[in-house]
Amino acid sequence: MDKEMDKEVDKEVEKEPFERSFDSLEALADAISEHLQCSVTIEDASHKLIAYSSHDGETDPARISTIIGKRVPEKVVQALWREGAIPKLMKSEAPLKIASIDEIGLGDRVAVAIRKESQVLGYIWLVAAENGLQPDYVSEELAKAAKAAKTKLLQLHLSHRKAEIGQQEFFRQLLSGDLKTDSEVRRRAEAQGLTLPPVFCVGILPFFVEIADRQQQQIQYLITTALQKRIVLHAIDRDRLIVLEAVPARLTPADTPSALTLLADQLTQRFDCATLPGGCGAVYDDYARVTASCEEALSVIRLRESFPDALKTVQRYAELGFYRLLPDLRRHRQEHFYENECLQRLGAYDAEHNGDLLRTLEVYLDHDSNMKESAEALHVHENTLSYRLKRIAQIGGIDLSRMDQKGHLLLGIQVQAASLKTTNPLSPILFFRQTVPGRAPLYCS
Repeated sequence: MDKEMDKEVDKEVEKEPFERSFDSLEALADAISEHLQCSVTIEDASHKLIAYSSHDGETDPARISTIIGKRVPEKVVQALWREGAIPKLMKSEAPLKIASIDEIGLGDRVAVAIRKESQVLGYIWLVAAENGLQPDYVSEELAKAAKAAKTKLLQLHLSHRKAEIGQQEFFRQLLSGDLKTDSEVRRRAEAQGLTLPPVFCVGILPFFVEIADRQQQQIQYLITTALQKRIVLHAIDRDRLIVLEAVPARLTPADTPSALTLLADQLTQRFDCATLPGGCGAVYDDYARVTASCEEALSVIRLRESFPDALKTVQRYAELGFYRLLPDLRRHRQEHFYENECLQRLGAYDAEHNGDLLRTLEVYLDHDSNMKESAEALHVHENTLSYRLKRIAQIGGIDLSRMDQKGHLLLGIQVQAASLKTTNPLSPILFFRQTVPGRAPLYCS
């Protein structure tokens, strides 16, 4: 009697092989492979390999690299994006046929997204060239397999989320300055299972509007696929992304784009999500300086808003030059009620005679005292500029042959300009200590 019941169960399993529970995703991968006679891989939403079946004989290089590296290689992910395969998978509930891409060693595939409503939890991939089954039948069975995988992937997602909660608290403490010493930070990171890079900086990437849930998923996807070696931790607060970036040992700004630049480019290219220009703080090897690096990143953004022409290509704090001194100079001016008398005299003369001496001086200093370039920028003849400079020296009591005076004047002009301009205020890093009624909690991972 028992043997007959077992036979009936076997027939039902053969008829509906995925209408049952599986002990693991490995068991599911084997069941798919056995039923459809194909090699199978199952990966999470960031293309990390979770389970795979065995394969008979030879298989293509892309599958071998994925199994060895336990993750789909970045060149394969990039090619699949370029060919439009991954965007289609993200939007489609039905399995898709994906043609071979010889340049990356990828053979024909059939793939399906494993999803919970609109959220993609992972993917199932079949090496399509290995069987003689009809495409429609393969797609139908693969759709059933995706439903069977959903429960296991949800469990895995919850497990990962629990691990992220500890990292959220850790990064919040780093940004708010609660962890006071480098040794304390490293000890906490080790307890969280995090490997901190030897040197780092903090970067901030502003968005045009508050970052929605869908954009958070897109950011998470890009960080875990394309930038996992560069961005160690990230946090989202309203309309800005804050990252802890691992800095290459030999950083050459011209040759090494920041992780923020790479992320912003990928957001635009892959998800049509534009961002505002970001800022990166100074590079440190002491993790007690995380808050300082974050404040410096904010300074880059603020100063670029005040001086968009001069700083339009600047993203790193180290590239600001004397502009980084302007906030301190402005505070000094306000605290001591100090005004540059030379500039005051020139301003008074311009107001009384409808002159343009201050503007002439600014352009002249900004062009490193180059007569030809300054005259062209002012749209005047060099003789006219020469006459104005003599008047500036006489009225202002200025010796334009002395570098210290010229430097002092240029800083004074820029401080005055910064005081007059209004910028979009970015709150200081203390926002991590605040609780705002009705505000969504900080998202970190």
